[in-house]
Amino acid sequence: FELPAPPRRIEVYDNSHIQGTAPVGGMVVSGPDGWVKSQYRKFNIKGTEITPGDDFGMMREVLTRRFSRLLKEDPDRQTEAWPDLLLIDGGAGQVSAVAGILAELGVEDIPLIGVAKGVTRRAGMEQLIDAMTGDVFRVPADSPALHLIQHIRDESHRFAITGHRARRDKKRRQSTLEGIEGVGPKKRRDLIRYFGGIQELRKAGVDEMTKVQGISKSLAETIYAALHDE
Repeated sequence: FELPAPPRRIEVYDNSHIQGTAPVGGMVVSGPDGWVKSQYRKFNIKGTEITPGDDFGMMREVLTRRFSRLLKEDPDRQTEAWPDLLLIDGGAGQVSAVAGILAELGVEDIPLIGVAKGVTRRAGMEQLIDAMTGDVFRVPADSPALHLIQHIRDESHRFAITGHRARRDKKRRQSTLEGIEGVGPKKRRDLIRYFGGIQELRKAGVDEMTKVQGISKSLAETIYAALHDE
């Protein structure tokens, strides 16, 4: 990538959702010694104006939140929180969109590379897109550099998917209990915390539910009936 020096902080961004539901953006960080997991960040997509499944809209929110905070906390770039290289999973369209977002934020000097899967979508056939020059190129499939890029990209997939699943499962747990009269946010939280999950709660009997603070026998009977569609 003709960088001025070996990058000490590489950030990779990816989104995960299922048909637009429970969208989550993930940022993973790689350094000279490998993953910097303490610096990983999960972004629950909050924008109400984003159309479900709009990856560009989700990426805009993630990058805006990430770099707006950086600009506020470290405008002079005195810390190691600023990346030396950004990798984006996507082709020319995605790279162009991300470059535009960064330009709006006034962050145009950080090298940005898109990693596209290529026509065959086979590992080793990735195309790399340089946002600054517009060049599209490939490196040999056996290149250690490509292996590193693939490894980092795959980690961003894993992290984003894990975040999405956690958000989806939490939403599913909450929605299961939300329709039950008398079970507010605190009681939902206490029930899930006590039993460890909605599946364990379903297995519990009425008497077991009453051990949770604030759950009377009549409310426990209501919860039991609702969870078992009685």
